[in-house]
Amino acid sequence: MKPVDFVDFVERLANAAGEAILPFFRTALGAEDKSRGGVFDPVTEADRAAETVMRRLINQNFPDHGVIGEEFGDERSDAEYVWILDPIDGTKSFISGIPLWGVLIGLEHKGRPVYGMMHQPFTREKFSGDGAGSVWRGIGPNGKPSERRLRVRPCDGLATATLMTTHPALLEPGTLEPYRRVEASVRLSRYGGDCYSYCMLAAGQVDLVIESGLKPYDIAALVPIVEGAGGLITTWDGGSAARGGAIVAAGDKRAHEAALKLLSGS
Repeated sequence: MKPVDFVDFVERLANAAGEAILPFFRTALGAEDKSRGGVFDPVTEADRAAETVMRRLINQNFPDHGVIGEEFGDERSDAEYVWILDPIDGTKSFISGIPLWGVLIGLEHKGRPVYGMMHQPFTREKFSGDGAGSVWRGIGPNGKPSERRLRVRPCDGLATATLMTTHPALLEPGTLEPYRRVEASVRLSRYGGDCYSYCMLAAGQVDLVIESGLKPYDIAALVPIVEGAGGLITTWDGGSAARGGAIVAAGDKRAHEAALKLLSGS
């Protein structure tokens, strides 16, 4: 099977997850802390409901596929095809009533991300990509469904760049100082985007996203979206971003190289 064969099914997964989540958004929903005394890491009934419905659909339609999800762990993670799910990426924004969160659905084939979608059901937006092209779908200014290709924007260096990270306090020990070197060199930095930051990079609205401590379910769906829009997304040492870790995404090779240089201290 090719990634295109799964496009309609990913749409079903995204819609089912959105239907499970929306009744909880901007309600008096409680959140549990998964951190066990560390940095607050919330999980809600909405997270669990969305992952449950996606796993059920995958197991019914593709019982030989693997699944890696934030809330319920791994199943058949050595399968040829593996779905990587984050039912609500940006739960802190979700419980704060801020719509900078999304459903992340990634598909890997033999360990390589081949398709990804970020669905924001409240704003009715979908960002998707297969590494060769990326698309935004949503509601246009006329109130009707709209679609456009995503394309990163040129950025000749850090001095003209807009940088995003979810928050410096979430960076892993030892990575804050290198991040600050890049932040001090850019024109503008903004916090709080989670998965939305990478989609805005793909849409040509920002130039860099830098984070650390990411898990596979935080990033696998976003790799084909960024790359499909013409961007670069790697670890801080230039390796594959698929397994998470310290990540730098850029819309322009020049900005990416400049960021990597500062992050490495060279």
